[in-house]
Amino acid sequence: MTNVDEENANTVAISSQLERCPWINHYPDNIVWDQSFPAIPVYELFDQAVASYASKTCTNFLGKSLTYGELGEQVRHAAAGLHKLGVKKGSKVGLFLPNCPTFIVFYFAILKLGGSVVNYNPLYTVEELTFQVKDSDTDMMVTLDLQALFKKVEALVEQGVLRTAVICSFPALLPAVKSVLFKLLKSKELAQPQQSGIAKKLVMEAGLMKNDGKFPMAEIDPLNDLAVLQYTGGTTGRPKGAMLTHANLSINVQQVLAWAPDMKRGEEKMMGLLPFFHVFAMTGVMNFGLALGCEIIVMPRFVLDDALKLITKHRPTIMPGVPTIFNAMMSHPKIKSFDLSSLKLCLSGGAPLPLEIKRGFESMTGCTVVEAYGLSETSPAVTINPLHGPVKEGSIGQPLPATIVSLRDIGDCANEAPSGEKGEICIKGPQVMKGYWKRPEATAETMIGDYLRTGDVGIMDDEGFIFIVDRIKDLIICSGYNVYPRRIEEALYLHDAVEECTVIGIPDDYRGEAPKAFVKLVDGMAATEEELMKHLEAHISKIEMPAQIEFRDELPKTMIGKLSKKELVAEEAAKRAK
Repeated sequence: MTNVDEENANTVAISSQLERCPWINHYPDNIVWDQSFPAIPVYELFDQAVASYASKTCTNFLGKSLTYGELGEQVRHAAAGLHKLGVKKGSKVGLFLPNCPTFIVFYFAILKLGGSVVNYNPLYTVEELTFQVKDSDTDMMVTLDLQALFKKVEALVEQGVLRTAVICSFPALLPAVKSVLFKLLKSKELAQPQQSGIAKKLVMEAGLMKNDGKFPMAEIDPLNDLAVLQYTGGTTGRPKGAMLTHANLSINVQQVLAWAPDMKRGEEKMMGLLPFFHVFAMTGVMNFGLALGCEIIVMPRFVLDDALKLITKHRPTIMPGVPTIFNAMMSHPKIKSFDLSSLKLCLSGGAPLPLEIKRGFESMTGCTVVEAYGLSETSPAVTINPLHGPVKEGSIGQPLPATIVSLRDIGDCANEAPSGEKGEICIKGPQVMKGYWKRPEATAETMIGDYLRTGDVGIMDDEGFIFIVDRIKDLIICSGYNVYPRRIEEALYLHDAVEECTVIGIPDDYRGEAPKAFVKLVDGMAATEEELMKHLEAHISKIEMPAQIEFRDELPKTMIGKLSKKELVAEEAAKRAK
């Protein structure tokens, strides 16, 4: 091949690459897309923060503060105690906890021993817990001595599903006065594990922590060793455990840090109102916050009034959340009595961010609300909007550094979708999971070569900004046409009386399927079905018009506050079955 031929071939290759990755030439000025990140154990992020910020406040939980140094010491003692109980490389240890410092302590203690953390939703039933414990091979569970949690763990141990459990003290997490008052006034909420019929099979936190803090550190292969089993329900079937390696999680934090170079290490305050057991908060609040040296204002669970009071009092600068939380804050009848001016950056994820919510929250607080996108299978962050400069409203942003997003033909995901057309979002990057735990078939269905299929339908513009149209499995086929629920939802949110809405497909004799909208109105405002239908006529096509609009006082939500469709789909199916 001549030099001219080689130059032409190189030009074609570069042109092809730029066409597939249009964000390369339109990336934020201060960020390098094709940078590499060291694959390190997750706990090194915490250890580095302890070394740098030992005397700084790490957690503020219900009025009690702990420094990075104090938490680092607790992690060492917890790791030594767990080692004596047999936790070693490959052990699966469950965390059945609300947000609290205990979660952070045992999370990193397990990882230092080479064990894998299995996250559990505190609202799960015993039946749901049983499935996940057996499926994940969880041998031991860590929980609190709160009756609502303990009674479920007690049942698992009684039934032989769990070998043992570590029971930690909730009152010990509180300031001295609050601790005494809790024991006196809310004693019914506390369990008495030492009086349980399975007391001999339980390990109390106080005893576990009595040691010299010395333990053998496991040798970690970050690229292959499993740090977390993150269960994801998907849209159908039993939950599957996404295998997230140390490299998946630690690099994802580094990717987000690289996207936010203006964040001041050791000075920011993080609002921790999303549940740590969920992948969004595990990475975006806990691990990111610790790596940044933040003070994390930890809420055991999201309560609107409490959250607004904490923001007013403790002045956080960063607040990851979901759209329903931002919407709830805006809709609070006494919102003007709270001060949210300390917020500089709010990261929105977990669900599409309606434009009206983004604009309204930014106008109310003066902060920047940045929409990001991710999945349990990607640790979770994949794309994010620029923190500075032009933001394309309605977009989930551009791929994070070292991440490639490819839009694939919806009918044949082995092929790329034509430029500018809708396609299934597929992801390649160091944050993509190792696979599904004990589910090789499901892994094979989800992976196309090195790319993870998301099931989300998107469009990419010529600057690499991605716009989600909908989920493939949420598509409604009306008279042969694809109807995307998100378009209808966005149009409904433009009506002043609509606070929350979600759209599903229902059987229709004429169209095959038709959209049905469920709407929660703003308190004190009224709207009729006829009025909302007339409103929609100006914003969507006839084929997209809902067959019905049903008003609800509340709409079903997931644990992190994301609107959930599956309950509504089940209700409609039950109606048809009668």
